[in-house]
Amino acid sequence: MEPQYAHLGEALGTDFFSVREQFTDEQWERFAAVRKFVDAEVLPEIGGYWERGELPWHLFRRLPELGIVGETITGYGAAGMSPLACGLVHMELHRGDGSLGTFLGVHAGLAMQSIAMCGSEEQKQRWLPSMSTMQRLGAFALTEPEHGSDSVALETTARRDGDHWVLDGRKRWIGNGTIADLVVVWARDVADGEVKGFVVETPAEGYEATVIGGKVSVRAVWQADITLTSVRVPEENRLTEARRFADCAAVLASTRGLCAWMALGHATAGYDAALRYAKERTQFGKPLAAFQIVQEKLVQMLADLTGMQLYCMQIGRLAEAGRLSPTVAGLAKMNNTRVARRILGTARDLLGGNGILLEHHVARHWADIEAIHTFEGTETMQTLIVGKQITGIGAFS
Repeated sequence: MEPQYAHLGEALGTDFFSVREQFTDEQWERFAAVRKFVDAEVLPEIGGYWERGELPWHLFRRLPELGIVGETITGYGAAGMSPLACGLVHMELHRGDGSLGTFLGVHAGLAMQSIAMCGSEEQKQRWLPSMSTMQRLGAFALTEPEHGSDSVALETTARRDGDHWVLDGRKRWIGNGTIADLVVVWARDVADGEVKGFVVETPAEGYEATVIGGKVSVRAVWQADITLTSVRVPEENRLTEARRFADCAAVLASTRGLCAWMALGHATAGYDAALRYAKERTQFGKPLAAFQIVQEKLVQMLADLTGMQLYCMQIGRLAEAGRLSPTVAGLAKMNNTRVARRILGTARDLLGGNGILLEHHVARHWADIEAIHTFEGTETMQTLIVGKQITGIGAFS
């Protein structure tokens, strides 16, 4: 006999406003392949990896087989997805697990995009094909122990020494930093004060990375503390088009909108689980779904979820038209992560005591949304960036 609540994590196909009709067959095929992977392969076992804080390597290795590594990058063996297809893929991966989606976001969305946007053609040819197949893994090293939201003030230095650069400094919260073969390090050139990008190929003398422990969100992917002590990088590994911090910011802006899709994935998982549970769980002689207060909660969750879907559809359309601005992406990220936290809090509440069990999936998403809410710009920073645009007054320097 199948255990009770066995299918709580699986998708219900929630589409109250018929958003599905807006996607092309190609976009939907990408989504459908990932949905099948999530339901059949990710959900049955990801809870154990999350609980133990272990990397699910066999699931990571399936990503290139699904043809989704490289996001919107064309050529070099990369996925070459449209922005809408890319958003759908990230939504669905995060509906399965935030660690899995974060792993791909760091490798492809940040490391590969840095090379694609800031590298020379020779550098793209040298690194991107092997990253597309995940023969080599990437990391993106910007954040520092003392510089998160104000990463523009980063203190890691780069000093030219003949045909090499010497990097010194510390980085923190670097996803994949202990397992990456190629680490894109952002450092300040001591000669002109500008921030530049460098690809450190590991192992490298002076490069030390340790896993950050005690983490209660996205536990099945590792973030690292990195120390760079006189790490020598050849001039040919300096990203030729990364000449100032604005170039780094452009990479971040290209991926920020995806955070809104990620949040939608987590929220969808929470809503689907809560709805299924409310219809299956019997208390006081009737299903939870028969109680008016439960129906009110479910309807409010659906209203919030539908709004998130429409946010994602519009930023996807704007991205495809080349009109998605950093502030619009930031507003979508701020709204969707905020709303996802509310939906997941309600889902956890509706599941009662079962809501804190990993086997019912909601608690994992409830914890993981905290990471999405913070990385690539906190809610506070997104608010102030949008606030500056609508008022013309900058609240921070």
